[in-house]
Amino acid sequence: MPLNILGALKLKDQAQFHPRKYVLGLCNSILKNNGQIFTDTKVYDVKHEKGRYITYTESGTITSKYVVLASHFPIINAPGFYFLKMYQERSYIIGVETNFTLFDGMYINSEQPTLSFRTAKYNGKELLLVGGSNHKVADNKNVENSYDFLEKSVKKIYPDANVLYRWSAQDCISLDKIPYVGEFSSTMPNMYVATGFKKWGMTTSNAAANIIKDKILGNQNNYEEAFLSTRFQPVKNREEMGTMLGQTTKSLILDKLVLPKETIADLEESEGKIIKLDGEKVGVYKSGKDIYTINPVCAHLGCELEFNNLDKTWDCPCHGSRFSYTGECVSEPSIKDLS
Repeated sequence: MPLNILGALKLKDQAQFHPRKYVLGLCNSILKNNGQIFTDTKVYDVKHEKGRYITYTESGTITSKYVVLASHFPIINAPGFYFLKMYQERSYIIGVETNFTLFDGMYINSEQPTLSFRTAKYNGKELLLVGGSNHKVADNKNVENSYDFLEKSVKKIYPDANVLYRWSAQDCISLDKIPYVGEFSSTMPNMYVATGFKKWGMTTSNAAANIIKDKILGNQNNYEEAFLSTRFQPVKNREEMGTMLGQTTKSLILDKLVLPKETIADLEESEGKIIKLDGEKVGVYKSGKDIYTINPVCAHLGCELEFNNLDKTWDCPCHGSRFSYTGECVSEPSIKDLS
């Protein structure tokens, strides 16, 4: 359908990747070059001893000269302290079927709220993918409207749009919006990090891989300085830094001092809340006759959690860790489950 476009910026020669096929190609390249890939092997710590690194996993340890920490949000807190200079943002996407002829290309608007449009082939169908509705993790005031907003937006263009799929994900964003790529810390030689991609992981991960590769091989990389990972200049974004500190203070200290008035009898069906139980704060989720309880304190650094009624998860407002209503960790930086 025709749109009233006032102006646009066009970038030529862009490529639209199938992410799974792309990653499988990378995996095959690693294996062909005698590399090894371990799955279902959660890393829970990395230590530097006698010039070597020991990576601790649930299945054993790995000793190496180099370590690259590319775990989305770094799971090692110190000495890098990335949790002080980065936050997480959640966004949503829907897969839509329509009888209208779809466009060729990828599009994103310049105003807020952000909307992106692209296409994908799935099960023999040409689908329209519409993404947006982004918000900080645990800012769940209007989270139930996230998918509705996307559906209403796409139906303004394609009135017959039928939503077949929907899902969500979250991204790490640095204070100055530029990713952190390079040395994890000046005190930990040969350990590297890549994080804060700000939703541009497909392209930035390739740039990050080349920067870190050159660092290991001792080669000069023209983009190394732009992504310097050890920088810490919050004054470039004082507003964001202030918001982060305020939220951390509220969740880590102030919220814990307030005992909720609600009890388990106040819970509605499929609802989660922090309630008062035997004089203590308990996170509770109700599903039918079943009641699930957790300690509502993040296993990362101890901030008080908030319940996400859309995804049925407990979310950390400080650093973006997320847990299922039964307490299992589903998103980093925490690597531990809730009690």
